[in-house]
Amino acid sequence: MPKKKPSALGETVRTVIYAVLIAFVIRVFAYEPFNIPSGSMKPTLLIGDYLFVSKFSYGYSRYSLPWGLPIIGERILASEPERGDVVVFKLPKDNRTDYIKRVVGLPGDTIQVTRGILHINGEPVERRKVGTVRLASYGGYVQRVTEYIETLPNGVEHRIWEVSDDEDLDNTPLYEVPPGHFFMMGDNRDSSQDSRVTYAVGFVPFRNLIGRAEFLFFSHDDSAGWFEVWKWPGAIRFSRIFDGVE
Repeated sequence: MPKKKPSALGETVRTVIYAVLIAFVIRVFAYEPFNIPSGSMKPTLLIGDYLFVSKFSYGYSRYSLPWGLPIIGERILASEPERGDVVVFKLPKDNRTDYIKRVVGLPGDTIQVTRGILHINGEPVERRKVGTVRLASYGGYVQRVTEYIETLPNGVEHRIWEVSDDEDLDNTPLYEVPPGHFFMMGDNRDSSQDSRVTYAVGFVPFRNLIGRAEFLFFSHDDSAGWFEVWKWPGAIRFSRIFDGVE
């Protein structure tokens, strides 16, 4: 008796199932997309940036899985982040909210900010002024921020913004990073809720790390609404697409 050929509908359904399974595996174990909803990582990351995070960079924990399923223990295939990595993690106070910040403090480090200068293990971190940036805000008010290039002890350089060196988080107590935890800061130093705010973020456990930000795959400036199709091309930041995150 001749073997019955599968129907076209059956082949389509099977193809869709395979595609969904492959996408699920890639999302869980390789790369997951995230978008930037706030300006805390300016000028490195802008509101409206979309990026891929490598899930394998630091190994896997329960927060690598959808809904934080408690299948994995503390971490498997673990590899600690390096100072200067831009990392997506689950906010420790609720273990649900996704945050993205830069790792500045490793387990055992002491961290302090004095007059806007980051100090790691008692040593001031070098920064050099790049220039002044004018930012337009609501109501026609213009804010000026100073842009610096900060050089971490391991040689990683990145840009930061400072409104001044006398804002709320520019003078902090001394923080001692516990074992198995990391100290995170935003590059927009005076507009970032990060590990300096102990009641809101604080030290981030290794198990809460989701992955390292790798590169942008899309970016828009929110100047065009969903129905303003004619404005879409002008709203896309083509120059940022496929930029690496440094």
